[in-house]
Amino acid sequence: MSQSRHRAVAPPLEREDSGTFSLGKMITAKPGKTPIQVLHEYGMKTKNVPVYECERSDMQIHVPTFTFRVTVGDITCTGEGTSKKLAKHRAAEAAINILKANASICFAVPDPLMPDPSKQPKNQLNPIGSLQELAIHHGWRLPEYTLSQEGGPAHKREYTTICRLESFMETGKGASKKQAKRNAAEKFLAKFSNISPENHISLTNVVGHSLGCTWHSLRNSPGEKINQLKRSLLSIPNTDYIQLLSEIAKEQGFNITYLDIEELSANGQYQCLAELSTSPITVCHGSGISCGNAQSDAAHNALQYLKIIAERK
Repeated sequence: MSQSRHRAVAPPLEREDSGTFSLGKMITAKPGKTPIQVLHEYGMKTKNVPVYECERSDMQIHVPTFTFRVTVGDITCTGEGTSKKLAKHRAAEAAINILKANASICFAVPDPLMPDPSKQPKNQLNPIGSLQELAIHHGWRLPEYTLSQEGGPAHKREYTTICRLESFMETGKGASKKQAKRNAAEKFLAKFSNISPENHISLTNVVGHSLGCTWHSLRNSPGEKINQLKRSLLSIPNTDYIQLLSEIAKEQGFNITYLDIEELSANGQYQCLAELSTSPITVCHGSGISCGNAQSDAAHNALQYLKIIAERK
């Protein structure tokens, strides 16, 4: 929808003398131009370069709405759209209609970057951009993406990406790094689908609970597993450190991701990183004669670190 704020009497643009030019013929001669391009050329020729300003942005999850105002000389028009480009396109179209004094002019949008997202299939939307704009709108820190795992045969690779937003985390998998990143962002957007754009909300209220834990909560936790860790020497033979770390993670509310490193260490051992979604994030290194041993060593080192943190006063 677009509307004019102020309608000025446009100059006689259809004359072909040296002082003016024909806007109508310019449009006819260049049918592939968008309204933004046509209006810009008109502004350059008349020394009234269009000025665009964003008046409003309602960041709904799937169909955001933007309103842009364009000013050309004494004429001001607004346009709305589900993208910034589309809103500017419609504002420019309204301004050209006034300049032509003919509201029946209609422009196609040949630029493939400017389709209306509300008419696209859901899987063609950009969840990464939508999540970033949502974070900006609500004053959250920007999402961070980390490639946590890569595997599978050469003809069928699978990637796992972790998306973090504030102290929360989602994972996404895909046949490409980009698809894994998109899937992680989509999981966050699915949780936020009922957010009202008018409300500045708490992220905790949306997600429901933190997927990580803070050092303060760890030190003061009454949990059985974490208190057993405080008393443990972590040196008993045949202890399943991966299982023990998993039990503590479940009790304290954080996730564990193991990342196998392809390169061997300097002494020819396998390497692994154990990443804990605590706040702040914890990453511990491990090595061993096999991938399993490297993961166990990383879990052991993570347990030692948690034990030190939990015992601090």
